[in-house]
Amino acid sequence: QVQLVESGGGLVQPGGSLRLSCAASGDIVSINAMGWYRQAPGKERELVARISSSGDTNYADSVKDRFTISRDNAKSTVLLQMFSLKPEDTAVYYCNIMAVVGPERWLLETWGQGTLVTVSS
Repeated sequence: QVQLVESGGGLVQPGGSLRLSCAASGDIVSINAMGWYRQAPGKERELVARISSSGDTNYADSVKDRFTISRDNAKSTVLLQMFSLKPEDTAVYYCNIMAVVGPERWLLETWGQGTLVTVSS
């Protein structure tokens, strides 16, 4: 079992910044990819940013040059620093990890509960 605890969402004005954090815990052997997805009302969930175990990153075109994803392997944490936020960034943001867990070494995908980001004046 893996638990993800997200924090950092909230209300911010256009042009503002927020930082999301996601901490993983549980019977984790190692964490492969870590990422953030988002789902706006009436839309499908989409990838925002992802970071591999080696630190390679990829971003949605809509957030490139505004968002930065990073990870702290010692703390099993993934961060999403968001700058120059726009109203269209409003969504529930979900943390996602792929981890090797348990003595059986299963590869398990886990989602966080989601944190709401609202960009509005």
